[in-house]
Amino acid sequence: MRVVGQLLSDVAGGAMSQGLLEVKNVHKAYGSHRALCGASFHVLPGEMLALLGPNGAGKTTLIRAICGRHRLDAGEVNLEGRVLRKKSQRARLGFVPQELALYSDLTVQQNLEVFGRLHGVRRRDLKSQVDRALQWTRLVDRRDELARQLSGGMQRRLNIACGVLHNPIVLLLDEPTVGVDPQSRERIFEMLRELKQQGTSIVLTTHQLDEAESQCDRIVIIDRGKVIASGTLDSLIEKTVGHSRKLTLWMRATTEGQAVQGSHTVEINNIVQELPSVLDKAESNGVEIDRLNMSAPSLQDVFLHLTGKELRE
Repeated sequence: MRVVGQLLSDVAGGAMSQGLLEVKNVHKAYGSHRALCGASFHVLPGEMLALLGPNGAGKTTLIRAICGRHRLDAGEVNLEGRVLRKKSQRARLGFVPQELALYSDLTVQQNLEVFGRLHGVRRRDLKSQVDRALQWTRLVDRRDELARQLSGGMQRRLNIACGVLHNPIVLLLDEPTVGVDPQSRERIFEMLRELKQQGTSIVLTTHQLDEAESQCDRIVIIDRGKVIASGTLDSLIEKTVGHSRKLTLWMRATTEGQAVQGSHTVEINNIVQELPSVLDKAESNGVEIDRLNMSAPSLQDVFLHLTGKELRE
């Protein structure tokens, strides 16, 4: 609990400064169920941030509250240093829900045109924005196909494009890669990296720990409506499970004429200094090593340490 308390202190303190988007002590209840209980975090300009948490932790509620889809009971959301209240301010946000928000009987191009108008894109800019979106999603040759005729991965890409036609400065995505194949996932992250390079801040919820580890600059972990940790992967590991590696040895030896096999796991802080001594000790005891495996601490270890749960879909 001391480590969790320190992480909460870090989040509530200096880490909250200089955010493009700042979520401050937000609360939301549905009857007796408290979905958000003082959650706070910030998003920096041009970063990709992962929002992780067990099912029911409050991730979707938090994303929808930022977008104005849910009214908060307490707390505030700031954008560029100002409390986010006006519709004109929220127009600077983009939101892509987990459920596909497409008109299935309209073509790809028609969907983009409709969402462009809904987002207030000026008529004279609409064609160029739609053309740019078609290129960005690699759906140029599908522009005249109905949305329902697209593959799941293509629908996801179109769904994301419909959320950014107005050039938001912050894009919020709820499970953007759910239900798609690895190739489609990679294409979606190519799109998001392009947005990030152009200066767009991105916040995404995901159940895929590898996505958060490999794609995101920082990670926010939420549980039971509270942010319990926030930081880079390296800093989260340092503050929770530490950087020691687990070395597992599969060994065999002969004892009193009988062959004995088994495995043993040790923690190593310095591979160069400690690994040779472990191997020398095994050899001096007449133990033969069949194979060994070295594993570094991961986001899964951090998540399990903080929540007591594995992150599952």
